Amino acid sequence: MPEQKDKIYQFAPLDKYSFGKRLLIRLADLTFYILIRAVGSTIRFESKDEERLDAIVGSGHRPIYVTWHDRIFLGAYYLRGRGITFLTSQSFDGEYIARSLQRFGFGAIRGSSTRGGSRALVEMIRKQKLGIPMGFTVDGPKGPRYVVKSGPVMVAKKSGDPMLPAIIIPKRYFTIKSWDQLIIPFPFTRAIMAYGEPIFVPVDAGDSVSNKKLGELQASLDKLVEQGWG
Repeated sequence: MPEQKDKIYQFAPLDKYSFGKRLLIRLADLTFYILIRAVGSTIRFESKDEERLDAIVGSGHRPIYVTWHDRIFLGAYYLRGRGITFLTSQSFDGEYIARSLQRFGFGAIRGSSTRGGSRALVEMIRKQKLGIPMGFTVDGPKGPRYVVKSGPVMVAKKSGDPMLPAIIIPKRYFTIKSWDQLIIPFPFTRAIMAYGEPIFVPVDAGDSVSNKKLGELQASLDKLVEQGWG
């Protein structure tokens, strides 16, 4: 993993926000960080098919992590310290989420499907090529739930690195009444991180091949959920 000196690992300035909103962002950031760390430290983790991740790294590639938005609570703890960089929205909510992630050693690139999306995707491709692994909560930031978007397919095509479906779920948990039904684990429960087969996208892939790979990604994530591992 590259040294974490890149600006994507650093807090963005809050100059555009009012004093009240700056205070709320810092408060929410710390609250989520402390809560995730406190609960995550009690979880008994297991992994399934981690050799798929090892094979990617062993072949000289870097994984493009792809998961569902409702897995971010425990996923942030399990994948901490690996320098994985996620797309976060250019919004009030996106700012405190980005800061919480950065406290766990993640990078954050600002953008969304409506604001800064194309620029952000170009930046993600560039960083992936430089050796920084990208990650996608692929149905975020606002859904539809469990429907993949095309961002990771484009990064895989341009970088030559594979998409890696990755699903985590605790055995005992509750869900928040939000669009993604965010999963919150009970302390001291067991959780499994399961990996799907790596999915490569040819550099010369046209629309039909890219759509096929997007379908494979959807099917892989759906299968992990149906199997009960995620």
